[in-house]
Amino acid sequence: MYGERASRLPGAVVWAVTPSGSGQDRVLPDGCMDLLWHDGRLLVAGPDTRAHLTGGPPSTWAGVRFRPGTAPALLGVPAHELRDRRVDLADLWPAAEVRRATARVNAADHPARGLEDLALRRAADAAPPDPVLDRVVTALDAGRPVAATADELGLSARQLHRRSLAAFGYGPKTLARVLRLCRALALARSGAPFAETAARTGYADQAHLSREVRELTGLALRELLAARGQRREQVDPVAVRVVHDGVPLPPDGVPGLELAVAPGAGQLLVQRVHLPGRVAPQGE
Repeated sequence: MYGERASRLPGAVVWAVTPSGSGQDRVLPDGCMDLLWHDGRLLVAGPDTRAHLTGGPPSTWAGVRFRPGTAPALLGVPAHELRDRRVDLADLWPAAEVRRATARVNAADHPARGLEDLALRRAADAAPPDPVLDRVVTALDAGRPVAATADELGLSARQLHRRSLAAFGYGPKTLARVLRLCRALALARSGAPFAETAARTGYADQAHLSREVRELTGLALRELLAARGQRREQVDPVAVRVVHDGVPLPPDGVPGLELAVAPGAGQLLVQRVHLPGRVAPQGE
C-alpha cells in the first residue's frame, strides 16, 4: 500500500509503502533521485534511464523523492555516478555520519518523517539549488528543444551536457525523453486517446510514442496503463497515515496529497503531486 505527500523540502515528495501483494513492481524513470529507508538501512536510488524492476518479499519502504537536479548537492555525489543504481548510503558518506543518520531515522515516529528531517538538515547545510538547473527542467518539461534551451540559458551544448550529467545523471536529450514520457503517461492515464497523447506531448506519431514507452518502461502503453489501474486500487489509508499522522503539513502554497474515496471499496485513490513523478512503487 502506497501513500505520499509534498515534503517540507521544496520540490520533494515524502512517500511510504507498506507490505502488499508480491513485492514486485516496475519503477519508471522520472528524472528523480530518492533517499530510501528499508529494514533499518539507508539507501539512495539514482536516476533511472529505464524501468527498475523490484523484487523480494513484501516489506516496508520509505523515501524522500527529490526534484530532478537537486539531490546531488544534498547527497554530495554527482548523479551520473548513481545512474540506474541503488546503493547503500554508507558507500557515499563517512561511516560515522551514516550511523548517526540511521539511528535518527530509526528513532523517528516513522522512517518517512526521519528521512524528511535528514533531508532538511542536509539542505540547511548545502548551497541553495542552482536556478539554472531548475530552468533546464522547466524548459525541457515544457517540450522546449535541447538546443533552444541551451541558447536561452547562455550555455554551449557541451556546457549543458556536462552540467546535466552531474545534476540529472544523463545528458539533456535523455532528460527530455524521460520528462516527455512522464507527460505522455499522465495524459494517457487521464483517458486521452493514444494518438492525441502522442500529438500533444511532442511525439512524431502514435508509433513513435509506442516505441518510446516500450524502450523506457519495458511494457506496451496499454499494458502499462492496465498495471497502473490495478495498483491504484491497492492504495489505502494505512500507507497514507504513515506519511501524514504526526507530520507537519507542507508550507502554505505547497500542494499536499489529494485524496478521493474509491466507490464501494472503502479505500483511497491517490492523485500524485507532479514533479514530474513516477509510478507509485510497491517497494524499491
